[in-house]
Amino acid sequence: MSVLEKLVWDVLGYTAMPLIFLLGFVGVSVGACLILMWLDKRRS
Repeated sequence: MSVLEKLVWDVLGYTAMPLIFLLGFVGVSVGACLILMWLDKRRS
């Protein structure tokens, strides 16, 4: 594997994990807010 290939895979590997955590956190937050808003509308 060339140095450039190794650099590209290292960058992809180190950026993938935080991105997955961040997108998961945002997805769960948006989903929770939507569910809470839906439950609040049902109650009133």
